[in-house]
Amino acid sequence: MAEPQTLRPPDTFPPVQPGRRSRVLAEEVLVVLSLSLLASAFDAFFSFLSAPVNRTVAVSLFRDVELARQLTDIAFALAPVALVFYLARRWSEPLESFGLGTAAFRQDVSWGSLLGLAVAAGGLGIYLSAIALNVNRFVVPVPPLGHWWTVPILLLSAGQNALLEEVVAVGYLMRRLEQVGWAGAAALATSALLRATYHLYQGWGGFAGNLLLGFIFGSIYLRWRRTWPLVVAHFVIDALAGLGYIAFRGHCFGSLCIPR
Repeated sequence: MAEPQTLRPPDTFPPVQPGRRSRVLAEEVLVVLSLSLLASAFDAFFSFLSAPVNRTVAVSLFRDVELARQLTDIAFALAPVALVFYLARRWSEPLESFGLGTAAFRQDVSWGSLLGLAVAAGGLGIYLSAIALNVNRFVVPVPPLGHWWTVPILLLSAGQNALLEEVVAVGYLMRRLEQVGWAGAAALATSALLRATYHLYQGWGGFAGNLLLGFIFGSIYLRWRRTWPLVVAHFVIDALAGLGYIAFRGHCFGSLCIPR
């Protein structure tokens, strides 16, 4: 009787050159670690630099540790975006299928900037009204103030939030939901509800405003299958919110006062 053969799961990795396969696997390792333990390792390292082990030493080992912490927080927050790009390559899907093609990138930037300005103008009214009605918290959308790097970090954070939310919650999520058989309207509603829910910490105003924004952005994606305009628009909205707070904090507009 022949001995039973040992069964192995098939290698479903797309057929690529050995050198490229190694690079893709290295990218996979980096993404997985960035989503798990690597961020904790960096956080522990910066804690070590900012708080001396020897109690007799009263100075930090690294003066700009807070800047380094801010930069690494931004980098690790982009790990899910890196995962989307990795999965696209892993399954040999063109980035255009997620609305991330760059053939019309300059046009995407132009339209995204106009969209961001329009949404920022309308969203400001909704946001201030929600605060006045006491159904929303006042959210301070800036990094630590008083540093030379406050504005650069603010802009980098705006870019990070824009990439994370639009690539994952719109381009990736809606594409995958449609691929598993969902109708476009159902994918749109799910994306918008997800966006509204993770902004619920702001209050009901933040929930309602982001639900509306989710439907607007999702409808744009379904119409033109472009994600970059949404990324640019989101960046413009967050950047203006942060810069506006820095410029007007401590000022009052009628009964509404901007806290410091």
